[in-house]
Amino acid sequence: MKWYEKAGPSGDVVCSTRVRLARNLKPYPFPARASLEQKEEIKKKVRDALLSGNSILSKEFRFLPLEDMDEEQAVSLVERHIISPEFIADRQGKGVLVSEDESLSIMLNEEDHLRIQVLREGLSLKEAAETADRLDTLLSETLPFAFDPEFGYLTQCPTNLGTGMRASFMLHLPALQESGSMARISTNLSKLGLALRGTYGEGTKVMGALYQLSNQITLGLSENEAIENLSAIAGQLIEEERRMRKQLCKNLLLQDKITRAAGLLSSARVLPTGEFMELLSYVRLGAAQGLLQGVLPQELNALCVHAQPATLMAAQGQKLTESQRDALRAQLARQVCGKIQYPIE
Repeated sequence: MKWYEKAGPSGDVVCSTRVRLARNLKPYPFPARASLEQKEEIKKKVRDALLSGNSILSKEFRFLPLEDMDEEQAVSLVERHIISPEFIADRQGKGVLVSEDESLSIMLNEEDHLRIQVLREGLSLKEAAETADRLDTLLSETLPFAFDPEFGYLTQCPTNLGTGMRASFMLHLPALQESGSMARISTNLSKLGLALRGTYGEGTKVMGALYQLSNQITLGLSENEAIENLSAIAGQLIEEERRMRKQLCKNLLLQDKITRAAGLLSSARVLPTGEFMELLSYVRLGAAQGLLQGVLPQELNALCVHAQPATLMAAQGQKLTESQRDALRAQLARQVCGKIQYPIE
């Protein structure tokens, strides 16, 4: 079972938790200046260090060379949050190590030599950080990471200096979005050293009211301090979203949007991506508030991932036209949402 096919703590608002560590190897220039030959050496060193280790973590990974992937496979990795959108722009000298359940991954030669990533369902920041630390320790036993006593871990982008750690939550914030509060919240968060970004990270748009909340400051803070700060702010956002949900869901018009969304997802024959994500957001909200029953949060989580354009094609093993994808997406939605029940008040 994949990590995104599960539901975790505070799953009504927090879809997932991510911890990412940026690391570089001492003898080599940063990826922007490294030659293709040097990138191939880096890939081999990291791959050998991980796959030959005695830790139980080492046994979980497989290596995927990006240059051997077709477009659908590569974009599907982005849709499943395994790699970043920027990573597939130029695939030469790049690869990714990924665990069977896709909760652990290491991007090789992205902005840094290694981007170690841990993903977990729900609000699980402490657990994700501990797993990332174990993976980091395992690799550091044989790999010489670039580290400075004053500046910490050295990274290509100065904003990642220090711990090299970025932690984030994927938050479903339909009520705050519906109330028009997101611009104010984003501005306030930036003053606290946090960023609120689109569904697939920096520079991407928000789909289905899914926002990434992450720390921006890595220098001058310990990993524990960064985690505690992010957790505290996330806790406030979660409570504000829940409070707003209770208030808004008393409104008959919003209740109507929720039940109409459920009806469309359970019966539609064609669903474009944008419409699907908007409808799914309302169904998530309705299920969390008890306005809809019969569908589990983990089923909606999995549907959200499986119905993305490239992931649909990767699962079919062939290219599909937009209309074919829209029809297949509607079929998946009917399978999950066709069992939704509407409690009688």
